[in-house]
Amino acid sequence: MYSSVLQSQDNFQGWVPEPGSLPAGTGRSSAVQLGKHKKEAGALSYSLASADTGAAQKEPSTWEIRRDCVYGSAGKAAGITSHVTEQDVSANPELYSAVSGSCSAMESSEDSEEDMYRDAEEIEREKILLYETSSSDYKVSVAPEMDIMDYCRKEWRGNTPAAKRMRKGYEAVAQKFASIRRVRGDNYCALRATLFQALSQATQLPSWLQSEDFITLPENLLRKYDWIQQWQLKQKLGRKMGDISDEIKEYLMLLRKKWKNISEIKSPIEKQEACDKLFKNEEEEYSLYEALKFLMLNTAIELYNDDKNGRRVPVFSWLLFARDTSSNPCQLMHNHLNHIGHSGGLEQVEMFLLAYALQHTIQVYRLYKYSTDEFITLYPNDPEEDWPVVTLITEDDRHYNIPVRMCQETML
Repeated sequence: MYSSVLQSQDNFQGWVPEPGSLPAGTGRSSAVQLGKHKKEAGALSYSLASADTGAAQKEPSTWEIRRDCVYGSAGKAAGITSHVTEQDVSANPELYSAVSGSCSAMESSEDSEEDMYRDAEEIEREKILLYETSSSDYKVSVAPEMDIMDYCRKEWRGNTPAAKRMRKGYEAVAQKFASIRRVRGDNYCALRATLFQALSQATQLPSWLQSEDFITLPENLLRKYDWIQQWQLKQKLGRKMGDISDEIKEYLMLLRKKWKNISEIKSPIEKQEACDKLFKNEEEEYSLYEALKFLMLNTAIELYNDDKNGRRVPVFSWLLFARDTSSNPCQLMHNHLNHIGHSGGLEQVEMFLLAYALQHTIQVYRLYKYSTDEFITLYPNDPEEDWPVVTLITEDDRHYNIPVRMCQETML
């Protein structure tokens, strides 16, 4: 898997510009390529478009409303009062009081407009979520399991159409899985949920992790593509430029070691305990995510070269490089992969890329799509038969949780 990517790299190294000179609208060649296959890609393109826009077009989540209210109101208030000095206050107490009053009224007005569309239970639920998300002590990566319908009743007690749809979705999932584990909702959420599930059910070390050139992958790619030196590592924003191959190599070695150790554990209880322990070690956990992101970049380079050389590639690859922001692997790294975990999560088309990088099928229950053909989505939608399957749950295609304890009837 990893050796083939180095055989045809000259296809794009010569024309990929330095990152600083990348044109904003680059992507004509990819658009032409996509046009050649538009009949095959049409269905998937529509699906991905509806996925990315569907969540945006559906009624905004109460968390988003609350967040906008909190930060929006605070920003407006700060903008007004920042020009009021102590001297102004003492000289014009009435004026300062009026300004403060208008800020409070503005916030109250926003809250009132927001609350028109929600019942009291949903408002209270969002207050709890806001506190948990903003609390510095809220560091649990994967929470303990709880009954899936108990979780549903706790989270979706309102009578809005969205709440009713979610309850129906959870009822459908409960036919297959008895419990759920809540995943920490930062920008590593999709990587965290997928990797946790993959390790939890691992019984052997995958062949791609056993490859001889797996550990030397960073230096081999960096030797050919110097723009990879600008890979952005976790918690090292703004670091000085330099050779990062040794650092990424350590991440890949850690991924192989942890996968091997956990896959060798025979007892399901001990295997689960080992996974829980790993995902409580923040340093190791985030190092594994950097390894996954680098494997996604390598897979993207491999697919890009295969397509340029006329070899068959999955449909999602055409869509991945048809975006103006990722018409080649260099742009994909700068505009997407470098931002995962920092300022953004995985987009729908990048869920396909993650699945191919891990050679796992990612099955997702998309609860807001309940009663549609997209309620259960597979990444990729035409997986290899021998790929393991990991299952996730999402309410909005942004945050992912983990269903566990497959019902006995389903297992039979």
